[in-house]
Parts: sequence; C-alpha cells; structure tokens
Amino acid sequence: MIDRIQIRNIALIREADIGFSEGLTVITGETGSGKTALLSSLKLLMGERSDKDAIREGCQDAQVTGRFFLSEDDEDGTLVQRTVSRDGRSRVSVNGEMVTVKALSEGVGQAVDLCGQHENQRLLASSVQLALLDAWCGSEVEGPKAAYDAAFAQRREAAKELARIKDLESADKEQIENARFVLRRIDEVSPAEGEYEELLLQSRLQENAELIARCSHTVSECLMGDRGATTLLSEAISALSELAKVDASYGGFAEALQEGLYAAEDVAREVSSRTDEGGFDPERFEELQERISAFQGLMRTYGPTMQEVFAARDAAREVLAVAQDSSEAIQAAQAALKKADEALLKEGRALLKVRQDASGSFAAAVGQVMARLEMGDSALECQVEELPLEKWGPEGPCQVEFMYRPGADMGLRPLRKIASGGELSRVMLAVKAALGKRDAGGTLVFDEIDAGVGGKTALSLAEVLQELSRTHQVIVVTHLPQVAVAGDAHLVVAKEGDETVVQQVEGDARQQEVARMLAGSVNETSLHHAAELLGSC
Repeated sequence: MIDRIQIRNIALIREADIGFSEGLTVITGETGSGKTALLSSLKLLMGERSDKDAIREGCQDAQVTGRFFLSEDDEDGTLVQRTVSRDGRSRVSVNGEMVTVKALSEGVGQAVDLCGQHENQRLLASSVQLALLDAWCGSEVEGPKAAYDAAFAQRREAAKELARIKDLESADKEQIENARFVLRRIDEVSPAEGEYEELLLQSRLQENAELIARCSHTVSECLMGDRGATTLLSEAISALSELAKVDASYGGFAEALQEGLYAAEDVAREVSSRTDEGGFDPERFEELQERISAFQGLMRTYGPTMQEVFAARDAAREVLAVAQDSSEAIQAAQAALKKADEALLKEGRALLKVRQDASGSFAAAVGQVMARLEMGDSALECQVEELPLEKWGPEGPCQVEFMYRPGADMGLRPLRKIASGGELSRVMLAVKAALGKRDAGGTLVFDEIDAGVGGKTALSLAEVLQELSRTHQVIVVTHLPQVAVAGDAHLVVAKEGDETVVQQVEGDARQQEVARMLAGSVNETSLHHAAELLGSC
C-alpha cells in the first residue's frame, strides 16, 4: 500500500505532503484544479515514463517521494524517490540506493494498478488476466500448476540435453583431435578426486617434520612424563577418592578428573602414533613435489581449479563417445524428450481444464458486480485458449483474454480494444470486487470510473468501492458526492492562484466540499444535503 507521498514542482503543485488511507481514499476537486498532476506523481513512483513538461514552470527539476508498505514484513516501509530534470534525466532511489526506472517498474510498480487509462492499464495484459483467473481458482489450481511447472522444467532440460548432444555430434575433425589430446594429457597424470588436497597436506607434513617431532615430544613429556599431567591427575583422583570416603560429594570431582585422565592418555597415544609414522623422507618429499607439479600443470592449462580439470576431462570423453556412437546418444536424448513431452502434455491439459472450468463462474461473478453497477446489457467473458505446444511457457499451456460485449446486440471483442476509459475502470472494478479476498493486497487507483454515471448507479458504485477497500487499498478520483462520502480519507485538490494545493478534509471542511459537489456552490441547502449524505455512510 501507499502510505504517503511528497510532491515538489509537479505541474502546478509547488509542495504537497499527502497521506492515504489503508482502505478507500477519495480525491475530489473542480475540473482543472490539478488532479491530473497528482495522478502523474503516482505514475512516476510506479516507474512510468517521465515527462520534463510536467515540471513546474520556472523550476529545473521535480521530485516525488513515496513510502510504501509492500508486505507484512516491511515494518519500516520502502522509501522511493524519483527526480525528473529539465535535461530529461530521471533519477530513482529505493531505500537510498540508486536503481533504474525499469527496476522500479518491475518492483514497487507491480504493487499499484492504475485503472482507467488504456496506455497505463497493466490489468489488460494477458499474463495479468491469467493471474486473475488463477486467483479465482484458488487452491484448485495450485496442485496442477505445481505439476505443470515441474514437467515444464524437465521438458526444458531434456530439450537442452538433446541440443547439446547434437552439437557434439557435429564436432569436426579438429575438435575431435583436440578432445583426444586433452584426454591423453589429463590421463597421463590420472588425477583422482581429492588427491591434490591430500598431496598438499602430505607435503606440508614433510616440510615440517622436525617441528612436528619436537612438538610431539613436548606433548608426550607434558602428558606422560614422570611428573606429567597423567601422573598428577592420577594422584589427584586418588586423593579425591579418599575424601569421598568421608564426604560422598567428592566422588563427583574424582569422576570428572577421571574423564580428563582418559582424554589426556588418548591424546598422548594418538600424537605418539602419528610421530612414529612420520619423519622426514627426502625421497617421499621429492615424489610429492613432482606429483604436485603435474597437478599444477593441469590446472594452469585447464583450471584454475581441479574441478575444472575434471570437467574438461569429462567433456573430452563425451565428445569422443558421441563421435564414436552418436546415434545411440541422440536416440536416448530423443526418448527422454519424448517422455518429457508426454508428461508436459498430460500436466498441461490438466491445468488447462481447471482454468477452463473456472472461467465461466469467474465471468459470471464479474457479471453480477457489473449488473450492480448498472452497466446495462454489457458482459464479460473469460476466454481460455490452448496454445500450440511449442508456445507453452512458464505461465502454462494457454492464453487468457478478457472479452467484452458493450451491449446485447454487439459482438465480443478484447476488452483492451473496445472499452472506454470509464467502462474499463468499472469492468476492472467488477473484476477486483468479484475476486475479493482471493486477490487481497495491492493498491488500485481508479480514474474516470464515474464517467457518465449518476443517480442510483452512483450509490452502487460507492458500495462496490467500499467493499473492495476491505481487501485492497483503493484510491479513486471522483466527481460524484455519493462516492466522495464513502471514503475513509478525503483529499481535495484546489487551485489557489498559480498553484495547486492538496489537502485532506474532515468535519466541516469535508461537508463544504460535498456541498460544492452536490450543488456547484456552498449554501444552506447544499450543506444540509451534504450533512445527510455524510450521515448515511
């Protein structure tokens, strides 16, 4: 949700600091007062294209700062700042870190949907409409979608493997000879996994044989000498055992020291054993150095690590294996791809059926809300069309398109091609209202939603917006007093001289604004009517 925005030098707005309700925020004001400037500021925070002409006349730049709460874990909020300069440059920061406009659009911008203008309508994208249908399906689609995702990933890997083997098959004579050389060079050394690390350890032990012997002798004397730790511990244990005959609590101390004695004896034996096995061996040291040098030669050529050397060996072996018998490898890869295709077809058809089965009830639910909004004989259909297998993608095997019929005698056409701004806003309101809690979260900004609306429809529109605000943050620009009084917060945009001022109104100030909306002027009659309207909410 959008918590607050600060605007500087956008159109006629010199300075504005605006807070929004978590529920329904209404924005009102006379025509030409500057509501468009407020929407332009929101668009900048959504990552939309900037326009230097939107900068206030006489100023070199404009800036919008907003605080968003994008999830329940986002306790401190996410701070977004967008600056637009006269030279056309746009600077964006999120929580103090510079980001691109694209990153802003793909991040914070996805949390806000602007409903009402075709060019800014994210909800018209087929992928978003598919996501809305899936939200309607709820838990019924989760299992089939997970199974499809797994099958799609397996099919993608199988196709990559077949392509890789075909590339190997087409290896020319030079590539084959190079693979033979690589394999021969590495096999001459015949490295084993983990051997290089063991060689380095053994070489280090040989180099430090004298130090090891000296320190081991010290350990042995300290632990097992005539007056070493084991002798002293034994004497202490004996004394504690005598004391335990007088006071049993001393027995616990004796047991504790006994454990220490066992540990000291074990350490002494282990160190002595290692020392007996060690000792500097010039011949052994020379063998180790030669072996290490051979490994390092391989790493210089194929490394820089032994893992990359082993990878080069495996790749060379595979080139030669495929060159010798490519048909078998290709047949195996083709069989794996065919199996993956069959699994994908099965899971894709299952996912398709869930979506197709749900599309009717989804469209019907949207239609019920559209009827409440008294949209006449208009209707929405949700078409789920299966795509050719080669066009199946991560989203699934189908394409979803919202089709709109403006009237009973008119044909269906894609919503994005036929609806006016007002119709589009109301259809999207109906979609979101029908989904309700299934699509909870996010911010919806409605513009032009009350175009051509009045009377009873205005009341229905206000009711639906209120219902939607229980599951979403809703911001609506309106000219209807019936909608204005339904808001949890009410912002008024007014022009004062050469400036646009945005203020949140409550109490008498809100009553006066509603009175203006009702009658075009504030008088005793309009104030009385406004008070009644506000009291009915």
